[in-house]
Order: sequence, then structure tokens, then C-alpha cells
Amino acid sequence: MVAKKGTGRRESAKKPAGGARALSVRVRAKQGRTSSQIRWLERQLNDPYVAQARHLGYRSRAAFKLAELDAKLRLFRPGAKVVDLGAAPGGWTQVAVERTRAGTPQGGKVVAVDLLAMDPVPGAEHLRLDLLAEEAPALIRARLAGPADLVLSDMAPPATGHRATDHLRIMVLAEAAAEFASAVLAPGGAFVAKVWQGGAERALLERLKTRFAKVRHVKPPASRAESAEIYVVATGFRGS
Repeated sequence: MVAKKGTGRRESAKKPAGGARALSVRVRAKQGRTSSQIRWLERQLNDPYVAQARHLGYRSRAAFKLAELDAKLRLFRPGAKVVDLGAAPGGWTQVAVERTRAGTPQGGKVVAVDLLAMDPVPGAEHLRLDLLAEEAPALIRARLAGPADLVLSDMAPPATGHRATDHLRIMVLAEAAAEFASAVLAPGGAFVAKVWQGGAERALLERLKTRFAKVRHVKPPASRAESAEIYVVATGFRGS
């Protein structure tokens, strides 16, 4: 839920009414603007999730992906301890804070981790940290005052445009996030990570099946149909 400025009402993070809509705004070609940049601008301007994110105060349309995953799988609960890896610009952190009630007396704790600087999200703690650093798991456990209930990773490398290369690069990040999750999760905890389809994700799924009671992959409605991204969701951590 997000409070609208100037009102006492709160609105749910839900799929924009009517789903995807036809292209209605076109971007004029300008000197120095490539065709791929034009396509990206047109997609952003005509994306109902982008408009809804702006309306509800979310920092990115990705917030809807996490909200939809939670609606399907019940990942959050009030009072839970959550780590958001690759948190910038903060859309997933916003959802995590809302759904754990972090920052309130009876609420949970949310730690947002990224190598990049990001504007603070009220209710969350922020760490500019490399998750591969030897001290990272202990440092984050200390910030949470115990093990995590949920580890999130929406990390993705800069795209090269070469599908096989991009797939392997994001799998390196997802596997690093999975190892980190195994070091900080409490028994029964859950792990969510973005991957791009391409074959190598099967090895990650098999590895997670040895550590979690249930592993699946899900494509939330807010994930663009043409995108290769899916989310690996592992629940019921068996303990390290």
C-alpha cells in the first residue's frame, strides 16, 4: 500500500486496469538518438505500469512485479526481516517496507543493499556494500538483529545485447545471491531472484532444490511478455 500525498487514503499496488494498451505516443527521431533509444522511450511512455508507478509513488515499475509475486505466493508478513539485494532505485524496498510494516513499533526490518548509492526509503536501512565481501553476511545479520526471513534479488548486469552472454552474466549474479541467502536465511525462509531464460538457470534450480522445500519459477504479469526474465522463488529453507 502507498499513501497518496495530501490524502489519508492508501491505494493497493495492483495491475493497472485494462492491462497493456496499444501504442499511443510516438517519439520523433532526433539527431544522436538511436532506433533502440526511440523504441525504449516509446515503450516507457506507453507502459501502464510506468504510469501507475508514478501515480502511486513507486520508484520503478518493478515494484509491481514483487507485489504480484507476493499476491501469488505470500512472501511477506508483518514483522518479517528482509534483505533486498541490488536495491537501487528502491522500488522493491518500498514494497518490502510496506508489507513488513518496517519502521513501525511492531514492524519488521528491511535492509537494502547495493553497490550504487540510492535515496533512502523511509523504514529501511541502507548499506552500500558488495554482497561478495567476506564480511557481508555477518554485517547484514547484525543489521537485522538475527537471520533473514526473506532474501530478494532483482539484480541484473548491464545488457550487452548478446542474449547468451547476458544470460550467463545474470546467472552469475543469481548464483551469488543464492549463496548469500543460504548464509543469512533462517530455517523456513524464502529466496527470490531474477534470471533470464537460456538454459543455465536449470543448474541453479537443481541446487536450490537441495536447500529449500519448494522451488519454482514464476513470470509475474508486470514482466513484459517479450522479456526473457523470470523469477526463481524458493521457499522453506532447510537451514545451512
